[in-house]
Amino acid sequence: MPLRLFLTSGDLMADRRFEFARDLQLKGDLPAAADLLEQTLELAPDFTSAWFTLGEIRAQLGERDKAIAAFREALRSDPGDQHGAGLHLMRLGDAAMAEMPKAYVQALFDQYAPRFEQVLINDLGYRAPSLIFKAVVAARVTAGKPAYFKRTIDLGCGTGLAAAAFAKQVDHFSGIDLSPGMIKQARATNLYAELEIADMIEGLRTKAETSANLVVAADAFVYLSDLAPVLNEARRVLVSGGVLAFTLETHDGSGVVLGEGLRYAHSAEYARGALAKAGLKLLTLEPASPRIENNEPVRGLVIVAEKT
Repeated sequence: MPLRLFLTSGDLMADRRFEFARDLQLKGDLPAAADLLEQTLELAPDFTSAWFTLGEIRAQLGERDKAIAAFREALRSDPGDQHGAGLHLMRLGDAAMAEMPKAYVQALFDQYAPRFEQVLINDLGYRAPSLIFKAVVAARVTAGKPAYFKRTIDLGCGTGLAAAAFAKQVDHFSGIDLSPGMIKQARATNLYAELEIADMIEGLRTKAETSANLVVAADAFVYLSDLAPVLNEARRVLVSGGVLAFTLETHDGSGVVLGEGLRYAHSAEYARGALAKAGLKLLTLEPASPRIENNEPVRGLVIVAEKT
């Protein structure tokens, strides 16, 4: 789900030229689009959307240095980085691995909130909530424990798909999401007793110690590079014997990489180590694809852990 954000330059002529350039980009005439964007930026030097789009085009043309220069200008003109220029600089090797800009994540999901489920389920074969549900039930059956949870926290709750999957197994759902648009959609489901607009770590910090029996994160940790803070907070809020279940995207190497889809992929080795350092006992770590992208299954992991 690539973000297509437009922030006006404040100059009507510059905005119109930008739209013409976008049309040329979509038609595949990248050199002409780049030339027109250069002219647009002479009119409006702080036009973030134009700088960002120019960076995309330069990258498509294989002009790495020019792409980096354009993305740097996009970041300069919008330090909050709603477009995610910093992520492209990471992909181009010009910036160190860092956490995703909150403004970018919020803009991305606010944009998709009204049609989020249609895009994910119908177009991308999304199944992270069902993968988590099945893994949690299997882990509980293996341990001889009931798959029933009094209080559950849904991290990056989105429109409520994970809550729907667990609806019959949970008494009280709390949802946390950075996107007001997603929270609006989740509220309409009537599945949540509480909903909070916050990032996952900040949201967990508002919860009392040992206040949850289950914490789930369906396709949410792919927007975090370092999992240590969220795992530590999840352990804090879980009761003894409480369960944490989540999906990740993964890769063959070690550590964490930023994929082409601008989501983080964590190796299985990294996930095991992060859980161990957080003091969580690994119950399940299995390969499972959470979605389709570019007509190929996205490589992923479904993970269940327990606070002992």
